[in-house]
Amino acid sequence: MEKKTLYTVIIFSENTVGLLNQITIIFTRRQINIETLSVSPSAIEGVHKFTITAFSEEAIIEKIVKQIDKRVDVIKAYWNTDKDLVFQEIALYKLATDNVLKMGSLEKLIRKYDARILEINENCVVIEKTGHYEETQGLFDDLSKEIQVLQFIRSGRVAITTSKVERLSDMLASMQDKLKNNK
Repeated sequence: MEKKTLYTVIIFSENTVGLLNQITIIFTRRQINIETLSVSPSAIEGVHKFTITAFSEEAIIEKIVKQIDKRVDVIKAYWNTDKDLVFQEIALYKLATDNVLKMGSLEKLIRKYDARILEINENCVVIEKTGHYEETQGLFDDLSKEIQVLQFIRSGRVAITTSKVERLSDMLASMQDKLKNNK
């Protein structure tokens, strides 16, 4: 049996109601759990970008991407491994202000993890950490050892490819050239 790897699926689509449900059903049918999901407008006006991570075998992730690519509202879908991408997550940590004051060594953890304080008020201190999963989880683990973390949230992965241009841009330019040549 092939080893499961974390794959990042990038999907470009129109902003259509129900498309997210259609995409998640494709993963569910193959019994693949989505680890993270992030959706936002892309650099191309009117086109949205889905970034989904999931552990799978290469053959299965290829089939999933092919199925997603067949959707009418999907412009293009790709899969990548971590070596093809630059990626980050963002995490927020909420701590009780009185506990932080008692702790006294929060600055060391902030510096160690290259985090930053977003908010300080009489009730809470909110810390932000941007990085890979291991880094955001490491800060959570260290904070939990020293102080009670009241709330913790981590975003889904946001990613861009390391190639010179976005593959979607190349595909759209190629389609545009074909349309011009057919006229």
